[in-house]
Amino acid sequence: MVEIQPIHVEIEREEDGRILASVPDLPGVMAYGASEEEAVRKVKAIALQVLAEMIESGEEVPAPLKVLFAA
Repeated sequence: MVEIQPIHVEIEREEDGRILASVPDLPGVMAYGASEEEAVRKVKAIALQVLAEMIESGEEVPAPLKVLFAA
């Protein structure tokens, strides 16, 4: 069984005022929002979708995002 740990999100403010949220443990997973809350909500939704697809296809989940438990 795989337990997904809290997703670490980094936030940057762009020159145009938009907020960019990204997940360093999942390269390419990022989202813009008008506020930090919106950007974080969007990027976490994308990250969870990417992780679900990785698990479904049998790909290895990045180590910082998982803890393996012996059955």
